[in-house]
Amino acid sequence: MWDMTPALHAVDGTQISRFCFGTMQFGGKADAAASRAMYEAARAAGITFFDTAYAYTDGRSEELLGDFARPERDRLFIATKCAFPGGSGGQHITAQFDESRRRLGMEIVDLLYLHRWDDEVPLEETFEALARMVETGRVRHIGVSNFSAWQTMKAARVAATFSLKIAMLQPMYNLVKRQAEVEILPMAEAEGFAVCPYSPLGGGLLTGKYGHGDAGRLTDDAMYKARYGQDWMHAAATALGDYAAELGVSPITLAVAWVAHNPAITAPIVSARSAEQLSPSLAALEFAMDDALYARLSALTPTPPPATDRTEEA
Repeated sequence: MWDMTPALHAVDGTQISRFCFGTMQFGGKADAAASRAMYEAARAAGITFFDTAYAYTDGRSEELLGDFARPERDRLFIATKCAFPGGSGGQHITAQFDESRRRLGMEIVDLLYLHRWDDEVPLEETFEALARMVETGRVRHIGVSNFSAWQTMKAARVAATFSLKIAMLQPMYNLVKRQAEVEILPMAEAEGFAVCPYSPLGGGLLTGKYGHGDAGRLTDDAMYKARYGQDWMHAAATALGDYAAELGVSPITLAVAWVAHNPAITAPIVSARSAEQLSPSLAALEFAMDDALYARLSALTPTPPPATDRTEEA
């Protein structure tokens, strides 16, 4: 995958790191001090790739990331997202992006994602606005987040009419959410898209804490309850914890390393609320996941059938 995406590097030529750090908690459940501690821990682990969004924590995520990154800006690869809330109309995403740059304190952003697919706005309008951002040097690369495979290919076709290439995809992907394996990951390998998936810990399910009766998003947030509420998912999380205990590592480390081991994945997004909580995710950078262990962990959850549903040919 790396050879297919040689242009994804910081301004000074530093290649993007094997993991991306997601700053969704900056300025929200992580205050400024905790956010800085996580940023410094990520940098100490060699992470050069940081992800934020216009919609995160009312702008504080972008503001804090901008403050932390400013002294070493050219050595880092910074991504943000637009088009949510409010859709992907040309004037709207331009205004959002200008506000993101103000918050970040950056004239240039390395990667700008469309945060979500928008059925209401023609792609031509959206990509005309994105093309102006690239042509004027405000954006280096374009990506799409939460797009299906058909939406991505439709967007790529329209982008090409403006001499743009979609560089990176950001789907959800983890041990209990493997839908991306059906079409998104094969498409990415075939077409040369980099893939930076979010939620490798399944909203916290794969940390093992819910098996101990702890509270969190899966108990307090209706969306996450619905997303990760099936019994087999919780059984898989328990089994993952058993494997982790057998190996003497955190289930968090195993869950992140499992995502990273897939050859279609460029850089999984890791995140946390504190540096202490982040530590086992960063440990996955050094964890030796071999094919045999990868297969054992993969067997804990259903492998989705191929897109044609001709399972006898899989």
